[in-house]
Amino acid sequence: MGDLTHFNKAGRARMVDVSHKASTERAATAQARVSMLPETLVLIRKGKIAKGDVLAVAQVAGVMGAKRTPDLIPMCHPLLISSVDLSFQEESQPDREGRCAITVTATVKTTGPTGVEMEAMTAVSVAALTIYDMCKAVDKGITFGDIALLSKSGGKSGVYKRG
Repeated sequence: MGDLTHFNKAGRARMVDVSHKASTERAATAQARVSMLPETLVLIRKGKIAKGDVLAVAQVAGVMGAKRTPDLIPMCHPLLISSVDLSFQEESQPDREGRCAITVTATVKTTGPTGVEMEAMTAVSVAALTIYDMCKAVDKGITFGDIALLSKSGGKSGVYKRG
């Protein structure tokens, strides 16, 4: 594990200087899991949630989240994002606790001096929050978690794939 880079010599937080880094193609993919009652997933599928098309709104929210990452995470650099793509995988078979799930996956790309891992993780987090917001009237027990970086490429550290 390397040194923490977001602290200056006085031990105070700083934004890392990336001006010396080469611009390379960079991509990151992250995922989050949203658990809910089976009836909630049925309502989402049938378009019966009063606030509208849950996954369409979550898709747009995830893209907006990726674009707004430096406004939310203090040490993130503003980036020119070239693409954000979200997908949703429904798991209709209830787990041991009787809950179904939607897995949200986001891939973010850019060409620049720093990566887009935080943008991908913000995208899935905001999409998951949006699913909760859209469905809380029918299922206040919705949970989300398992937010993780699945892969990243580009830059000095190269390729990372979650085991």
